[in-house]
Amino acid sequence: MCTFSYFSLSRRHTFLIVIPLQKQPLIGYPEHPLTTGEHIRKKRMDLGLLQREVADIIGVTESSIWNWEHGVEPELQYNPKIINFLGYVPFDCPDDTIGRLAWFKRVHGMSLERLGEAMGRDPEQLSDWLSGRHKPFRKSLEKIERFLGASMRNCDDCTRLINAYGYGAVQESDLPFLEN
Repeated sequence: MCTFSYFSLSRRHTFLIVIPLQKQPLIGYPEHPLTTGEHIRKKRMDLGLLQREVADIIGVTESSIWNWEHGVEPELQYNPKIINFLGYVPFDCPDDTIGRLAWFKRVHGMSLERLGEAMGRDPEQLSDWLSGRHKPFRKSLEKIERFLGASMRNCDDCTRLINAYGYGAVQESDLPFLEN
């Protein structure tokens, strides 16, 4: 708030002019981002980066960043680098087991083949579970829970490595659940 006093000698009036000062929001700044692209735009604007600078960090073209910021969802393979850039996961983890498995696949940018390899399961079976065509039996659900439990601990280790050594410090060989 900025206040100016004005005193007129000729009429003996006092005026007080009050001008509220507010920071104007940036054009296109997403206050409450919903999509992955909006999260990227918000972080980019917070850091004062250009789209080409973010593209270099994530390892994509500038047009990819533009597309993501304008509603196109990134391909799965880019999610780990996007999450690393943002510093958080921009989508919620569901409570149900199959939802958490789909979330895990998305966060790690894994194909069905790679997820099947990590879990020791047939990718077609995983596809059936994740699409809802078939529901896994209780024993399979328990195995999924064990896999997710072990993997989540490894993700905590992964997060600690990133925080300790910075961007690009974590290699696939550091993640035991991805080993053959």
